[in-house]
Amino acid sequence: MSAQRPVPARSGDQSPAPPEVATARPTRVVRATTGWAPLDLVQLWRHRELVFYMGLRDIQMRYRQTVLGIAWAVLQPLSSSALFTVIFGSLARMPSDGVPYGLFALAGLVPWQLFAFAMQQTSNSLVDNRHILSKVYFPRIIVPVASLGAGVLDFVVSLGILFAVMIWYRVEPTWRLAFLLPLSVLALVAALGVGLWLATLHVRYRDIRATLPFLTQLWFFATPVVYPASLVPARWRPWLGLNPMSGVVEGFRWALTGGDQGPPLLALSSALSASLLLVSGLYYFRRMERGFADVI
Repeated sequence: MSAQRPVPARSGDQSPAPPEVATARPTRVVRATTGWAPLDLVQLWRHRELVFYMGLRDIQMRYRQTVLGIAWAVLQPLSSSALFTVIFGSLARMPSDGVPYGLFALAGLVPWQLFAFAMQQTSNSLVDNRHILSKVYFPRIIVPVASLGAGVLDFVVSLGILFAVMIWYRVEPTWRLAFLLPLSVLALVAALGVGLWLATLHVRYRDIRATLPFLTQLWFFATPVVYPASLVPARWRPWLGLNPMSGVVEGFRWALTGGDQGPPLLALSSALSASLLLVSGLYYFRRMERGFADVI
């Protein structure tokens, strides 16, 4: 029996296609952090668009259905400055280091309101966005960072009013105005540091929202906003540097109204305090964020 030879395929024939091979899709595995793991801040840059849109959303919600809108950023510092000028400047005769008290008070109020509003927004940010945190994953640090946006917008408007008041009092600007930017960043660093601690605690303890107004008021009087730091006794002055906003407020006045001395040493100690608050707040936030969606 002869061997059967294979029949060559004709040009018109099509061989059956091999079975389809399933292509593997990349899988992202999200693991809970353990211990005091450092925060991956690179995630903020990777999700920068989300930070921008969440910050824009907070700004829109702040001025939605308001009659005056952004004008509140003008009225708040002006009305508070006028009230403090009458009470502390005219009635109590509070010293102001040779600066007109109206400008003295406003120069302290503008950075203080930036800090106070940013701290309150950051502290409430996680609870206010609990409907998002419990449904979808994204880096949780985005929420408190994005909440700083509305305060920055108000600060820019208030800063313009402060420059107008300087012109009214005929105070000439100097090269010291260059220090306003790092001092403003320092106020935001302090607000974010405190806000991360309070926001993390707020997830478990709703008492934080009720405690915030009292804490803000107490912190206000512990900061030389309506009185100069020179009024504090010399033996207590080193402790004033533990308050990060003391150096910011005094630095603002030095940059705006001048003086014979260099940048206040109080600002350096306040920068150290603000940095410690931010680093410790980041680590505590990182340690506790794995349980946010379960308890919020």
